[in-house]
Amino acid sequence: MSLEAIQTVTQVEKETQEKLAAARAEAGKLTADAQRDGEALLRQIRSGAAEEGRALLRQAEERAAKQAEEIRREAQAQSNALRKRAEARLDQAAEYIAGRVVKH
Repeated sequence: MSLEAIQTVTQVEKETQEKLAAARAEAGKLTADAQRDGEALLRQIRSGAAEEGRALLRQAEERAAKQAEEIRREAQAQSNALRKRAEARLDQAAEYIAGRVVKH
């Protein structure tokens, strides 16, 4: 093999090694960038999920408060109706009791 051929082969090998090193460096950089971007996205998603969870909890609490108020109103209405019925029968009960006391 001539000296010129050996120099060409050596030069090609050197260029190949340099390209390989550059490719490895680029691959490492891309991997690091992807890792960093993935972690940032994960933090963002977790933060968004936490905010969404808090919003859902607030909505559930609001619905529960509305239902509790509705139940309270219904119970108050039923209580008022029972009281009115009892008051309407109070005179009859008093007459009955008075009649029973007088008979004995």
